Amino acid sequence: MRSNRATMRAGVSMAATLPMIAGALALGIPAAHAADSPARDVLKGSKPLWATAKADKGATSDSAQVKARVYLAGKDAAGLAAYAKAVSDPSSPLYGKYLSAKKVQARFGATEAQVAAVKSWLKSAGLTVTEVTPHYVSVSGDVAAAEKAFGTQLHNFAKGSKTYRAPARTASVPAALRGAVLTVTGLDNAPHKANHDDQLPPPDAVFRNAGPFSSYYGSNVATTLPDAYGQKIPYAVKGYTGKQLRAAYGAGEYTGKKVRIAITDAYASPTIAFDAGTYAKKHGDAAWKTGQLHQVLPKNYTRTEECGAAGWYGEETLDVQAVHAVAPAADVTYVGAASCYDDDLLDSLSKIVDNHLADIVSNSWGDIEANQTPDLAAAYDQVFQLGAVQGIGFYFSSGDDGDQVAASGAKQVDTPANSAWVTAVGGTSLAVGKGDTYQWETGWGTQKATLSADGKSWAGFPGAFTSGAGGGTSKTVAAPYYQKGVVPDALAKANNAAGNRVVPDIAAIADPNTGFLVGQTQTFPDGTEKYSEYRIGGTSLAAPVIAAVQALAQEARGGKALGFANPAIYAKYGKQGVYHDVTDNPTGSGLAVARVDFANGLDASGGLLYSVRSLGKDSSLSAVKGYDDVTGVGSPANGYVQSYAKKH
Repeated sequence: MRSNRATMRAGVSMAATLPMIAGALALGIPAAHAADSPARDVLKGSKPLWATAKADKGATSDSAQVKARVYLAGKDAAGLAAYAKAVSDPSSPLYGKYLSAKKVQARFGATEAQVAAVKSWLKSAGLTVTEVTPHYVSVSGDVAAAEKAFGTQLHNFAKGSKTYRAPARTASVPAALRGAVLTVTGLDNAPHKANHDDQLPPPDAVFRNAGPFSSYYGSNVATTLPDAYGQKIPYAVKGYTGKQLRAAYGAGEYTGKKVRIAITDAYASPTIAFDAGTYAKKHGDAAWKTGQLHQVLPKNYTRTEECGAAGWYGEETLDVQAVHAVAPAADVTYVGAASCYDDDLLDSLSKIVDNHLADIVSNSWGDIEANQTPDLAAAYDQVFQLGAVQGIGFYFSSGDDGDQVAASGAKQVDTPANSAWVTAVGGTSLAVGKGDTYQWETGWGTQKATLSADGKSWAGFPGAFTSGAGGGTSKTVAAPYYQKGVVPDALAKANNAAGNRVVPDIAAIADPNTGFLVGQTQTFPDGTEKYSEYRIGGTSLAAPVIAAVQALAQEARGGKALGFANPAIYAKYGKQGVYHDVTDNPTGSGLAVARVDFANGLDASGGLLYSVRSLGKDSSLSAVKGYDDVTGVGSPANGYVQSYAKKH
């Protein structure tokens, strides 16, 4: 599953697309602000696309309240982007020459004079400054004051079935502040939220998988159920554990020792320490050491009902247990956001960067690209660049709805996975055989058909698309240099001749039908809370698995941080034994598993549901030989971690 910054990711249905940011650099850096007049400097992207003349419902009341954030550009935004690129590129003489958090702030952060000037301008317009951080100045006040400060009018606009406030024309700042202000968020009050990407019901009520199961792929064949693709098919696995995943992705003797991994989600599971310890003991993972698992949490949580806070507990549980299963010696810091809204998630990412809490950051949440406004994209990219110059790499799940057509009505990728400054992690279906041997992977994409009433066939086989790894070509982010020569033109130039960012970059296990076993305290029908286990998947699983593999690679490299990893990941493409080249049809014949589920999600009292899940059927996306928009360059093979080892 993966967590969405919206209602729950699959429920989002926006078809609008964002324009290319004019003049964007090859790594998706926002264009410099254009002068609106000699006295004003335009903040591009601050007027959302849905704020059209046709949708305009008239002026917002002057007395209505506004809460906004003015993000600070720092003293050298162009220099920050350039250094972030150089320090991440294996072919650059600056590769790996990272800066400390203190030096980053001194070299690229906003000056005291810039902050003072921004505060003075905002106060002079009648706004109240409520918070100042190294990244932004928060303000509140009425609409009249906001309009005065940002040189625009705020109107009400129809957006779908609802009405939201937004600037009627692009916001701007006084020309004297040119170079000091990156962007402003909050002038529009449409939801900017994330969803988590897990194929999982809310864990506040217990969920269990029914059997029969396979203990490894193909170990238990469903001989009494109908054939699929001309043969008997195996039951779905009960859920892989760390030993199987470590073997599949070439962990060897590496454990992630002395490597720090951070995980971001919203909220925090109150039983995470107990659940993680119990799970490790039950499944042969190394026991958690005292002080190995940390939590960095906000003082207060907000929007708990709107964001479905309990639904995020399972996300944290999955991420923490998957990281520890693959990299059992890594230090893990969970950074929980106060809500599922972008501002709070950005704060969590900033905590990691400002305090250098980790070198590797796993993020299993996101939203559709159409919901990402350029102002927010700029704020995210700035944090990712600040991380890159310190040697911090961000890994984002690519989504669980394939090309998004079924879920959102439009073919599009997910965000922030679409950022050219993060590693987007796609998903696979994984077959681990007897003796923990890697058999094959397909691109994750599932079609489902149910057992006919007479039990002799699969009704409507192969059935409808249910879920699959997110991927495709961005409509808003320019093609990054590291993808050129690897990503086929047919993908890169799908939306324009200049070429755009293609998602994902790399992939790992995600299919919930070949998924991972997790353990979590859940609430049973009688009201008791007990530890229970279930199989789970989604690119929410793929992201922490890849983050853990990167920890193994960092250990192999002698502990030297990998930083923003995409240039190195693409530089290794085509080298023998580094990646599994994942395709949709690795065996030459159709692949499927039989799945049995409790109708009530708990036990057999409500009956059993039988289905066949066909593998390698990801909407309109295809995993093919070479790079593809389901699995990127592929999944880590036995030679991947070893490829980072110091050469003697």
